[in-house]
Amino acid sequence: MSEPTKSEDTRVSVPGQPGSGSAASGPAAEAATLTKDGKGGKGGERVASLWTDAWYDLRRNPLFLIGGFLVLFMVALAVAPQLFTDGDPRAGGFCNLADSLKRPSADHWFGFDVQGCDIYTRTIWGARNSIIVGILTTTLVVAVGGLLGLWAGWIGGLWDSALSRVTEIFFAIPLLLGGMLIMSTWGKGNAWTVSAVMAVLGWPQIYRLMRSAVLSNKHNDYVVAAKALGAGTGRIVTRHILPNAVAPVIVVSTINLGVYIGAEAALSYLGIGIQSPAISWGLMISDAQSRFLTAPHVLLFPAVVLSITVLAFIMLGDAVRDALDPKLR
Repeated sequence: MSEPTKSEDTRVSVPGQPGSGSAASGPAAEAATLTKDGKGGKGGERVASLWTDAWYDLRRNPLFLIGGFLVLFMVALAVAPQLFTDGDPRAGGFCNLADSLKRPSADHWFGFDVQGCDIYTRTIWGARNSIIVGILTTTLVVAVGGLLGLWAGWIGGLWDSALSRVTEIFFAIPLLLGGMLIMSTWGKGNAWTVSAVMAVLGWPQIYRLMRSAVLSNKHNDYVVAAKALGAGTGRIVTRHILPNAVAPVIVVSTINLGVYIGAEAALSYLGIGIQSPAISWGLMISDAQSRFLTAPHVLLFPAVVLSITVLAFIMLGDAVRDALDPKLR
C-alpha cells in the first residue's frame, strides 16, 4: 500500500487542555490571545479588545486624522501663541488707529480691525480663552455628570429616582438660553465663569449616558461572577463597570467640546460672555458685525477659525463614535 499523504495539521489548541502547549486556562486566557482577525497574540500581533480595535480603526480613518490634526493645532495655538506670531495684543502700542480697517496684505495676512489691531495676532491669541472654555466645561461636565451617573446607576433606589427628576428639569432649559439668563444676572464674565455656567447646564446629559451604561452592564455575567468571587464594590465598579460604560461618554464629550466653544462665542457675541479687554473669537465677531459690509475681513477670519475649530471637534467625535460602535464592526 502506498504511504498516506501528509496533510496540514488543522488542530485547534484549547487553552488548559493537555498537549495544548499552554498552561493558561479559562476564557480570559483565550481572549488575551485572540486578535481582530482571529489570530493569536504571539509574534507582536495586537491583542483584541474594544480599545485596541478602536485605535486600529481610528488610525486608518481620514476623518479622525484630519480632525485630530486640527484639534492639536488649535490646542497648540491656545498653549503657545508666541510660536505662531511675534505680536502680543496685551502689550502697549499694539494697536495703531492709522491702520484702522486696512485690508489683508503680505505683511499682515488678516488685515486690521477698527482699532488698528492686527487681526491675525488677535485671532491666534483668541484661541486661548475659547479652547480653555471648551476643555474646562467638558472636564467639569464629565466629572460631575459621570460620577453622579455612575453612583446613581449602581445604587439605584430613591437617590437614582431623585437625581433623574432633577435632570429632567435641566433638560427643559436649552444651553444657550440658560446661559444667557444666568450670565446676564451674574454680570461681568470670564473664561471661568462661562465654563461654570455651561457645566451647570450641561452635566445632566453625561449623567444620563453614564447611568444608562451602568444599568445595562451591572447585571451582566462578568459582574455577577466578580461578586460571586468576593470582589468588593470598588473593584467591580472600577474594573468591570466603568471600562464598559465610559465609551459613550467619551464620544459625546468630544463632540460637546466643540459645542461649548461655539456656545462661548455666542454668549460673547451677545455681550454677556467673556468681556474686554480679554480676547476671544466671539468678542472679535461681535466687534466686527457692524463693519461686515465695508470691511468683511474683520469678521470673516475669526468666524472661519471658530467654524473650523468646532468642526474639528465634531469630526473627531464622529470618528471616535464610529470606532467604538460595535454595530459598525
